[in-house]
Formats: sequence, structure tokens, C-alpha cells
Amino acid sequence: MNDLLLRALRRESVERPPVWMMRQAGRYLAEYRAVRAKSDFLTMCRTPELATEVTLQPIDLVGVDAAIIFSDILVVPEAMGMHLTLDEGVGPQFPSPVRSQSDLDKLRPVDPQDQLSYMLDAIRMTKRALNGRVPLIGFAGAPWTLAAYMVEGKGTKQFAVAKKMLFEQPALAHALFDRLATAVGDFLVAQVEAGAQVVQLFESWAGALGPQEFRTFALPYLAKAAMRAKEAGVPVIVFAPGGGWALSEIAAATQADAIGVDWHTTPQEAHRQTAPFNVALQGNLDPCTLYASPDVIRQRTHEMIAAFGPVGHVANLGHGILPDMKPDHARAFINAVKEWEWTDERIAAYQAQSASGQLAGVP
Repeated sequence: MNDLLLRALRRESVERPPVWMMRQAGRYLAEYRAVRAKSDFLTMCRTPELATEVTLQPIDLVGVDAAIIFSDILVVPEAMGMHLTLDEGVGPQFPSPVRSQSDLDKLRPVDPQDQLSYMLDAIRMTKRALNGRVPLIGFAGAPWTLAAYMVEGKGTKQFAVAKKMLFEQPALAHALFDRLATAVGDFLVAQVEAGAQVVQLFESWAGALGPQEFRTFALPYLAKAAMRAKEAGVPVIVFAPGGGWALSEIAAATQADAIGVDWHTTPQEAHRQTAPFNVALQGNLDPCTLYASPDVIRQRTHEMIAAFGPVGHVANLGHGILPDMKPDHARAFINAVKEWEWTDERIAAYQAQSASGQLAGVP
């Protein structure tokens, strides 16, 4: 088995970093679009055979070192009883958002083996199909991010309605986040029991909150979900794009095995913040870098790897791959990582730069 990802997350010695991409099973692949043309997105999520098919595509077509199960973070609110729609060009919507105590009372507890059995079945099916080729990653959305959609009723740039609840109805907000933390944590444990070898928590809208609100309303529940997930005994990755200022606080609160880094934060700064916590780091090439020529992609990827160093780094983009990306450019990124080798000379150069404080970041 290609166990590079598991070794890197344990901060063990690796000859090169493992590499995968968020949204790697997606619209940039013609093969994905062919499946999508026959089924709507939610049907693909709810049909284990289709979810398995598209989960496997980037393993064969792009050559990534890990599979991440095809699904969506909003399956958890849907499992709680909310009606979810996802129309092309409109995005996800909850026609009846959570705005009051009575709305909260209508939400049901989540039993992953019941309401989310289709995703667990997809994990089992995918694990069998992978046959040990690469590790399988499970995932879920973090409480604040899920609540932002549930309260707002849709995705927005500001999430002003959701943030309004934090100030006008803080007790209601805390109650909602606590219920979500329990549901998310249990869901991640169930994914591991179904066969996931790594799980990732996406706090996708961390950047919508200021430091005080993040510390009060997001971080405690992100931590609760992560700590519950850790009980399953596999590595836990936490990714909070827009929260680069809080990497040390996230590492301390969640006790995650790895922290995702977006492209706004340099590898040097990520190391500085997380050094006391012995965590791996994942990231952080700007997805738009893949619009560059293959030569530039290779150069920038190698600069990124050199800056993160030889221990505990998972190569990834700083966010999901964009839907209009050329597959050849995605492959250029993957191949650039695969051709890297941590030679004694490169390790010595990294150590010298690190000691002198001259570590280069990646724009």
C-alpha cells in the first residue's frame, strides 16, 4: 500500500511528501462530468456506486496519493431533518433555515448508521475497490460552517444573518453549535468504523469571523468534534481557511494530528505557530497557481515543498481545485511532488535556512 499519507501525518520519515487535492473528484475531470451529466449532485452523494466511481477517478487519472470520499458537508444538516436543495448555478439552499428556538427544536439527533448510511456504504465500497492502493479520507463540515448555511439558508459572502444570531441570540447559537459538534464527531467516528483511514474537518467559513467570535463560537465546537473524532484512533486533519492567524490556537484546542494551511499563510509562519504542538501541516499552493505553465507549476510546487521541510508535510492546494482547471495542469502539480526527493543535501539546506530564519514562503 502507498502509505505516504499515513506516515507523513505521523511525522515519520518520508522520501517525499504525499499529495492529494481537495475537490480532486470534481468538474475539472471530463470523466466526472460524464457521470454528473446523468445524475444530479445530491443523487451522486446518496448513491454509493456513483460516489465510489467518482472517488476513484483522480487516483487513476491524476495519480494522487489518497482518495477522499465523494460527498458534501451539508449532508449532516440534511440528516438532522432540514430540506436541502442544490440547483445548478444557485448553490446549496435550505428553504426553512434555523432562526429560532422552535426551529432548533425541530432538528433531530443524527444516527449516522441510519440517516447517513449511504455515505458509510460508499466508504465501504470504495475501500474494497481501492484494495489498499492508497488511504481513504473521510470528512465532515465543522459546526460553525454548517450552522452558517443552516441559519443563513444559503451560501453568502458575509453570512450576516448567521453572524447576527451570534450577537442577538448567543444562547441559541451555542445550543445549535453544540448539537452540531456531537453530530459531526459521531459521524466522523462512524466513517472510520466504515473504513476511513484519515478524517478531515472543514471549517470552511472560519474567515467570516473575527478573532473574538471565532474563539467564542467556532473554536470550542470545532475542538469538541475533533476530540470526538480522535477517539476513533486515526489521524485527524483540521482545515480552517481564513484562520491562518489562529493556527496555534486551533492546534492546541483540537489536538489534531495535522493542520491545513491556506495560501495566505507562509510555511514559515505555519511552522512558527504550530511548533509546540508536534503536528503535521497540509497545504498550501494557491489553487490559481495551476493556471500557470507546467514549468511554473513545477517550480512553485518545489519551492513550497522546500519551505515546509522534510518532516510532517502533506502537499496539497491551499483550497479546492477549481472546476475549470486543465487536468494536465493538475497532473503537473501531482508529478512535481512525486519527482521531489528529500536528499541529504536538501535536508541540510532546509535545516540551515530554518536555523537562520530565512525560510522562504510560497505566495
